[in-house]
Amino acid sequence: MFKVGITGGIGSGKSTVANIFMKLGIPVFFSDIEAAKLISTKKKIRQKIIREFGNEVLFRDKIDRKKLAEMVFADYKKLLKLNSIVHPAIRGYFKIWVKKQKKFPFVIQEAAILIETGGYKNLDFVILITAPKQMRIERVMKRDSVSRKEVLHRLRNQWSDRKKKEFADALIVNDEKKMLLPQVLKIHLMLLQRFS
Repeated sequence: MFKVGITGGIGSGKSTVANIFMKLGIPVFFSDIEAAKLISTKKKIRQKIIREFGNEVLFRDKIDRKKLAEMVFADYKKLLKLNSIVHPAIRGYFKIWVKKQKKFPFVIQEAAILIETGGYKNLDFVILITAPKQMRIERVMKRDSVSRKEVLHRLRNQWSDRKKKEFADALIVNDEKKMLLPQVLKIHLMLLQRFS
């Protein structure tokens, strides 16, 4: 099974591009959604998070993801620690998920820090979504109802597009000038020819 990654900085439009691929019939594994499920349902992961970050990350006996995000985006070492707890579990779950997708020409893993964590090494092809920084900040502020300062905290923990480009096999520009659909279709057709 050929595995394709979709990545890009926060607010770049990864989910939008991933959803277009889904409409084209390609299965997509949304890493952030699956991570949230694992944090909520896997007792071992939950216990490790509480042990590392304390009871202040709990609300009504559940992990308060907003509180946890505030903690880790304010402290890079804490973010690395959280990633070291969650990412191995996500990788394992992705492998199991991939085995269930045998009838498809390829599958996609959508993840914000696919390159930063080294997750791209387990994939056959990486698509990087880019967008101007100011546009990304405004999108995230609107989407998540957060302040500019909070978005900048998150951005600080992600690599620049320039650095990520070194690891990408294809690039999609989501700047609301260049049409998105033709870019996705071009890559989709190329992947079908390459991997089917």
